[in-house]
Amino acid sequence: MPFRIRPDHHLTDEFRRAAAGHLREAIDIIEERPNGTHEAIHDFRKNLKRVRSLYRLVARDIPAFRERENARLRDVAKSVSTIRDAAALIDTAVYLKENARDAEEGETLGRIVSALEMRRDRMLGAAESGLEQRLSEIPGMLGEAIAALDTIEFNGRQSRNARLIAKGWRKTVRGAQKAIASCHDEASAETFHTLRKRTQDYRAYHTLLRPLWPTAMKAKYEAASQLVDLLGHVHDLDVLCELVEAEPHLFPGADDLARLLDAIIFRQQEDRNAALDRAEDVFPKDYDKEADRIALLWRAVANRDDPADCVRGPKPVFPAV
Repeated sequence: MPFRIRPDHHLTDEFRRAAAGHLREAIDIIEERPNGTHEAIHDFRKNLKRVRSLYRLVARDIPAFRERENARLRDVAKSVSTIRDAAALIDTAVYLKENARDAEEGETLGRIVSALEMRRDRMLGAAESGLEQRLSEIPGMLGEAIAALDTIEFNGRQSRNARLIAKGWRKTVRGAQKAIASCHDEASAETFHTLRKRTQDYRAYHTLLRPLWPTAMKAKYEAASQLVDLLGHVHDLDVLCELVEAEPHLFPGADDLARLLDAIIFRQQEDRNAALDRAEDVFPKDYDKEADRIALLWRAVANRDDPADCVRGPKPVFPAV
């Protein structure tokens, strides 16, 4: 089901349809697991992130609902994250190996991959029965989240809905710009993680609101996706570094451990720099202007006008990527 909101339809219906559709899809993924349990966990968590982004977009009108349901979906995803996170660490080590600076580093990282695979397999053996129990509980939890959607009603006119959407959009981009500035100032794992979350929201909005301006939204979605991938590597490298510091005994020898840390530091700095360069292009500094344009387009589509009439004149903000 397309993750879309159409301005020319009732916002309540569109909100419920978009959220419920993705929540039901998450249930189907967990119940059917077409590509295996751990890939299903990864996919269902992505669905929940998109729904949480939707809630953030309209949070101004539903603050209590957003806080409660965001916590519900966050906790559901976290309840089955341990094994998936262990698999993600392997992917991170493979990423380092693929970007090794020389053959010796590549050989070292190959041994690190093997060590992380052994760790994952041990965790699987210890957690498999408990994991199945938690997975069996997820459809019921998400069913409650779907039922909660019936408590939401947006009663405003389309002009008010346009302002609501624009405010949510503005808040996200403003948060991203603050995170970018913080990343330049202190470059901590926390600030980059915040930037990653706001970029995930921003990307989701370009899917949700694609009916406003399909070609521009698609271009910005793709640009935001590239940034999400870069920031994902930054985050995963931080997590791997934390594991090295917490459990150094997992890794084969002091020399390999030293080379691993050196590879993490080098690649992390490269990816951080690339992410910040990309973020400057993805997020407009004049977020008020972009948010105002979103409101303008919303009203145009809601009134069944030609949105092209609204974007003649000044050059649009979001197609430039």
